[in-house]
Amino acid sequence: MTTPPLSAEQEALFRLIEDTREHVFVTGRAGTGKSTLLQHLAWHTSKSIAVCAPTGVAALNVEGQTIHSLFKLPLGIIGSQEEDQSDATRKLLNAIDTLVIDEISMVNADLMDAIDRSLRKARGRRGEPFGGVQIVMFGDPYQLAPVPPRGDELRYVRDHYRSFWFFDAKVWVGEAARDGILDVGSYGADLHIRELVDIHRQSDPGFKAMLNAVRYGRVTADIAQILNDTGARTPPDARDGEHPIITLATRNDIVNSINRRHLNELVGREQTAMAEISGDFGRGDAAYPADVELKLKVGAQVMFLRNDVQSYGEPPRWVNGTIGTVTRIAGGTVRVEVEGQEFDVEPAVWERFRYAYDAGSKSLSREIVAEFTQFPLRLAWAVTIHKSQGKTYDRAIVDLGSGAFAPGQTYVALSRLTSLDGLYLSRPLRPSDIRVDPDVQRFMAGVRAQSAAGSGR
Repeated sequence: MTTPPLSAEQEALFRLIEDTREHVFVTGRAGTGKSTLLQHLAWHTSKSIAVCAPTGVAALNVEGQTIHSLFKLPLGIIGSQEEDQSDATRKLLNAIDTLVIDEISMVNADLMDAIDRSLRKARGRRGEPFGGVQIVMFGDPYQLAPVPPRGDELRYVRDHYRSFWFFDAKVWVGEAARDGILDVGSYGADLHIRELVDIHRQSDPGFKAMLNAVRYGRVTADIAQILNDTGARTPPDARDGEHPIITLATRNDIVNSINRRHLNELVGREQTAMAEISGDFGRGDAAYPADVELKLKVGAQVMFLRNDVQSYGEPPRWVNGTIGTVTRIAGGTVRVEVEGQEFDVEPAVWERFRYAYDAGSKSLSREIVAEFTQFPLRLAWAVTIHKSQGKTYDRAIVDLGSGAFAPGQTYVALSRLTSLDGLYLSRPLRPSDIRVDPDVQRFMAGVRAQSAAGSGR
């Protein structure tokens, strides 16, 4: 597989990961190329790596395995007890040189410590953080947060952790020292944070500065006025050769209502493509990478859910997030018009992987345990802000409804856009829409202070 060339900044970070055993957290603003670096690492490292993520869909996106299935850990709060390990699990965990975790911001502190305990136990190196495995994490705490605990789980977290975030796990040196663990050297791991700063999605310095202000919760009255004045324009009607503007909304019911209304307004017959599912792919819409029942009509606005893999060295015809219009449905294909060109789109196969230990080569192997086959398309007059994660749009209507309900939600929505000119707001931004988690502010402030001290500034 060919991967995009790395920037100088990305290449330097790849070399740090590849040439050392340091535990590294790769973060950065939206559009800085975290996913590009992760993909490059997965395909070009000389180390024996396992790639995992906290959710099924996130694991699919990086062709990895969920954390819970890789480590055979229970769902919910795990606590301090050690889980039983089969011989197969121990052999598998012993074969890992480097563990790559994507969407690390969704991993809670309790799960982070469970990963540490599991690796120490499996590898028989209880005095060494993560049993000697290098941990490389990708994510942005300003965009995604762990699912908050409730009830007794919340009380447990408050009694045992500074916060629920992964960076407050006891395995890290700072938290071990804070908790009074005497042998910090053998218990705590040093976490090296590297923040990618070169933004590839936006080019306008003014818009980048505004997004930074939203990201860090430092929106001034002047910035708010520019965003609101720009976004107050009436979205243009779709003209010949131009797609309706996609709406980014906070809730699924709003998105489904918009998409259903637009689909019903189209003339012609509605057709349904049913996904084919084999193996243990999980249950529920949250486990699937596309709609199980994809309802389409000619004229429907759709979004691609995968990069084009049929180009064979040519520029891709579409990428994950590209918007197009259905022009024909026949013969097992869907024809989609993208920027004046029409392409026949065939069903794509998403594979769910599981790592296994190959006794013959004494190495990790990856085996397919489930497949999901469906057209890589989704109705796209509207999409949730959460599902817009990682996508890029030239234009979008940001609909925050009754208000952003999660830290980082407004930042994620605005940072999907390539320029300020593409911003339309269903209502003006309010101060309450700019939400930043105070634990993230505290952690990242410490990161920047260390970085400034290290550079002599």
